[in-house]
Amino acid sequence: MLFRPKYTVNSIYNLKTDKLKQMGIRAVFSDLDNTLLAWNKFETAQEMDRLNKRLAKAGIRLVVISNNNAQRVGKVLDPYGIEFVAKARKPLPFAINDERESLGLQKDEVMMVGDQLITDIQAGNLAGVKSVLVRPLVETDKWNTRINRFFEKIIFFFLNLTHKVVFEEDLKNGK
Repeated sequence: MLFRPKYTVNSIYNLKTDKLKQMGIRAVFSDLDNTLLAWNKFETAQEMDRLNKRLAKAGIRLVVISNNNAQRVGKVLDPYGIEFVAKARKPLPFAINDERESLGLQKDEVMMVGDQLITDIQAGNLAGVKSVLVRPLVETDKWNTRINRFFEKIIFFFLNLTHKVVFEEDLKNGK
């Protein structure tokens, strides 16, 4: 299903490297705003850095796939040496596919993590990689994301997920 995530997890920071390795994951592609970093604050930057180092130590790459421009994304990620693809045009899968191919990875070796059904999860599903929906880091959104959240509520309703999405502490199969 286009908007149905394979997994739901409270936070990207709950991902366990041993579980990821067991699943054969060699790269975690992640949205930036409200997934790795609160869109309007930078408090989670240190946590983001620790996640990147933890993944790298396990041989797993962290790559940010963002619809934001390179200047905005680079300003946040360059100090931490985190790779990124800007202007990804999610929900189109091209950025995910191109990055996966450039890393020489198969679809089952990549996981796309994000806080939005309409952009992140749909892009991951269209690319054929494992999709992980996380709870947004903050409850506020930029104006353009608020529009997506409105439509997301409708999608949740039609998928009969409104009261069924449970954000797990760790990766478990989605329903």
